[in-house]
Amino acid sequence: MKPWKIIALLVLILLVIIIVLQNTQVVETRILFFSLRMPRAVLLLVATSIGFALGLVVSLLVAKKSR
Repeated sequence: MKPWKIIALLVLILLVIIIVLQNTQVVETRILFFSLRMPRAVLLLVATSIGFALGLVVSLLVAKKSR
């Protein structure tokens, strides 16, 4: 992996950590018929993880399709 990619990845991870740590208030989240109370940091971490996983799956599908 190229050094600039590693630096960019580390900066991104640092930004995510800073944003998560600054949002510790408990919030109520409605998902369809459910209502959950959780710290905003957990909600952000879950949303970020889901977005990362979906991006990874889509990129793998595109790479597989191009073969």
